[in-house]
Amino acid sequence: MKTPYGLQVIEDCLTCPMSTDRLFCNLPTSTLAGLDAISSPATYPKGAILFVEGQEARGAFILCHGRVKLSAGSSAGKSLIFRIAEEGEVIGMPGTLSNKPYEVTAEALEPTQANFIRRADFVAFLQQHGNAALRVAEMLAGIYLRTCNELRYLGLSSTPAEKLARFLLDIAAGQGMAAVAEAATGMESGQIRTKLTLTHEEIAEHIGASRETVTRVFADFKKKKLIDVRGSTLVLLNRAGLESIVTS
Repeated sequence: MKTPYGLQVIEDCLTCPMSTDRLFCNLPTSTLAGLDAISSPATYPKGAILFVEGQEARGAFILCHGRVKLSAGSSAGKSLIFRIAEEGEVIGMPGTLSNKPYEVTAEALEPTQANFIRRADFVAFLQQHGNAALRVAEMLAGIYLRTCNELRYLGLSSTPAEKLARFLLDIAAGQGMAAVAEAATGMESGQIRTKLTLTHEEIAEHIGASRETVTRVFADFKKKKLIDVRGSTLVLLNRAGLESIVTS
């Protein structure tokens, strides 16, 4: 059957094939049934805006497929990316729970499926299901920690090179920093491979720099054999070298 934007549409939470891999979805059947009863699924094309910074918070969105950019802007036209929300995450939660306007703008980076839950229904659901409320608390703690990292980039890093080095090290840490053996990949033992799906423009908005600066520092890191980029794969050739930039 043809589906919107080529997505593998998830019909409901109870039959979701990915529920065991996702923090919010991996809940008891009775809780999932309650969640499914208040969820309204929808699909969005790349570039669609789910909600806008300053808009009254109508409710939260559970991402089933796709990635969503969460950013804030200034009157001068500058933009800062807070984070990229991945599949399985809930977005719009701070405004929904506090009954305050959305603090960021949410833009689909690719075709996306999301379940929308109205604010009143979401709050009532959390009041009735303590296990789901605990998951929400865990997610909010994660958002807090990521926000602390963003402040580190902007406040503690004195140079663009230090900001980018911090960013790349944090990306690798978030994905496990798996050392890849030469026998398995053709890479030297001890090198670290991780996925990098952001453009230079998006990285620049993450760390408070210009796209041109990010491109220049990337080139400098490659020249110094600190990193290599192979398609969407980032290879940390010299983790200690990146760490020395951060601590210098």
